[in-house]
Amino acid sequence: MDADFLLNGETARRLYHEYASHMPIIDYHNHLPPDQVAADARFDNITRVWLNGDHYKWRAMRTNGVDESYITGNKSDWEKFQAWSATVPYTLRNPLYHWTHLELQRYFGITEILNADSARRIYDATAEQLQQPGFSVNGLLEKMNVKLICTTDDPVDNLQYHKAIREQNRSLKVLPAFRPDKAMNVDDAISFNNYLTQLEQAADTSISTYNDYLSALKKRHDFFAANQCGVSDHGLEEIYAENYTPTEIAGIFAKIRSGGRLTLEENRKFKSAMLITFAQWDHEKGFVQQFHLGALRNNNSRMMRELGPDTGWDSIGDFSQARSLAKFLDRLDRENTLARTIIYNLNPADNELFATMIGNFNDGSVAGKIQWGSSWWFLDQKDGMTRQLNALSNMGLLSRFIGMLTDSRSFLSFPRHEYFRRLLCNLFGEEIDNGELPSDIPWIGQVIQDICFNNARNYFNWQFLDEKQNAGVKTGK
Repeated sequence: MDADFLLNGETARRLYHEYASHMPIIDYHNHLPPDQVAADARFDNITRVWLNGDHYKWRAMRTNGVDESYITGNKSDWEKFQAWSATVPYTLRNPLYHWTHLELQRYFGITEILNADSARRIYDATAEQLQQPGFSVNGLLEKMNVKLICTTDDPVDNLQYHKAIREQNRSLKVLPAFRPDKAMNVDDAISFNNYLTQLEQAADTSISTYNDYLSALKKRHDFFAANQCGVSDHGLEEIYAENYTPTEIAGIFAKIRSGGRLTLEENRKFKSAMLITFAQWDHEKGFVQQFHLGALRNNNSRMMRELGPDTGWDSIGDFSQARSLAKFLDRLDRENTLARTIIYNLNPADNELFATMIGNFNDGSVAGKIQWGSSWWFLDQKDGMTRQLNALSNMGLLSRFIGMLTDSRSFLSFPRHEYFRRLLCNLFGEEIDNGELPSDIPWIGQVIQDICFNNARNYFNWQFLDEKQNAGVKTGK
């Protein structure tokens, strides 16, 4: 894992080192906690910043036979790190092996392989570094040249930490994203009505009718827009695109508001209506809307009860995506309310489906208006990224792709951008060497820089970000 890691040939190495490596990072979707950014938090040790909340590592440890007390339980930080270190040698050919050592190298300058024998040395060395000035949250982000992050925020969030970050006038931009999943989840009446209580408080209004509900949500959407939000996001099994009437939806809302249990048809109609409403508001505001599709969540009911969601019990789902996604996008396009849209699939069997779906609704108004998002979750690894890049190349325009994101809860996850960039440069480099692409290094270097940074900056209209901030970055033709 030296300077030329994953770069198989002189051309690939040149593209990466001269064009890609120094480009800044826009991370337009992640789950980083904005309170820790606002406080410029520090971490006592690497367990706190590296293992807490990382269900990728948790799943690997469980598979390796590690007891839960060393993962999410009451063992000490050192004991948890020791258990992870003993697991790392068994992650060979899992992306965690590469990520683990890239992160140790990039943040801490540690090139030693992590295992049970090196664990104590690495734990102590990283703990010492984490107390130094450049290793606070903002220092860690600066090390990776991160210029902008978009967090994931519920409509009831007061965005106080985003405001605090703005007032600190930092060069790093931290923007909210409107994530209304709970606002359309009517699977359980008790949970939904509990959420409405929070929404009433956030919107300072009472909610009795469906119109009240829409008014409260619209108030929160407006609030997010007033606080520099320009992105929405939805985490769904599939797009809901049932036919419905406003009268039906008002009746369905009244039923669940009174504690009634919805039928499957009513459930899907309500979710369909909410998706259309949110999409219309996003178009009105000029937001970019994102749809993460295909996760089958919380499969282990016993562990869900014990630990709650987002603790490592999710998998790829096998939902039928094409027809409802096409119907949803078509309705918005037909009504001239289709915002810039990014769709992500979790099932790799849907790669070509998503790669071709975006071409149905690109209308020439914006370059790459409808995007097939980067390899997500279980797919953000060497094979998944390569397959996504190849499918997009074959069926769309890779040159207009808006690139990688972390989708992470860890401040040490940003070498995933580097991993992506190395694979991207290697794909282009190998085809240049094979004579499949012209040896026009300045132009292809520019395309690579666009995918790494410029396309996202332009797509989201974040013109306050300057792609020429770093000395030595070439601009191509």
